[in-house]
Amino acid sequence: MNALLTIAQRDLTKLLRDRLRLGVNLIFPLMLVVGLGNVLRPTLGKATGLDAVTVAFTGVLAATMFQSTAAGMISLVEDRETDFSRELFVAPVSRFVLVGGKLLGETLVAATQGALVVLIALPFGIHITGAGLALAAGPLLLCCLVGGAFGLATIAALPNQRSAMQIFQFLIIPQYVLGGVLVPVQTLPVYLAVVAAISPLRYGVDLARSAFYAGSPHYRQAVTLGPWIDVVVLAGLLTALLVAGVALFEYRERSR
Repeated sequence: MNALLTIAQRDLTKLLRDRLRLGVNLIFPLMLVVGLGNVLRPTLGKATGLDAVTVAFTGVLAATMFQSTAAGMISLVEDRETDFSRELFVAPVSRFVLVGGKLLGETLVAATQGALVVLIALPFGIHITGAGLALAAGPLLLCCLVGGAFGLATIAALPNQRSAMQIFQFLIIPQYVLGGVLVPVQTLPVYLAVVAAISPLRYGVDLARSAFYAGSPHYRQAVTLGPWIDVVVLAGLLTALLVAGVALFEYRERSR
């Protein structure tokens, strides 16, 4: 437990010291919510009755926490290049504890960023209740964990930090579109529906929206799959990606 918390504290401390990274990670989601949300407000409101800024906020918040945790796992590649990971691997603790500490640390980083996004974005006319935010805490935490597992499995297979950054953006950006981050995705052509179905972010966004819109008359317009489907898929993804990521990362370290 001490090893897990120490590794987690390291990542949170790095965020608090890196004010530029923190600022960028707050400005980008705010631009999506306020900027694109207001652009989409006339068309989305007319078609579905949903407020586009609120829809964008719910999707962007879930996506931000997913992406932040996933991107934070890229520092594992940096640790590998500086041999910091080898120093960790000689510690008398299991590999799951080491990776778990990293995942916990990046989850705390994402939660901190998410809380700040909420505080900054709420004054811009977002119609979310306190009960909705409280109910969404669990789904947002699950978004962080699945995002971290996704980042681990992706990054463990890549040789260096430059490749990790390039491939990671290629994997994340399409999920913003097909995952319904800004606009709920109801119908897609078959070839895009297949890609959307294998996008982890889609299920995280949908689960978060099911919490935000619980009890709302617009629930069916905002939620496309349903919370039980989302939870089952996300739990399966978390387990599979975490096990595969740990195994692959350990294999690459042993074969260096």
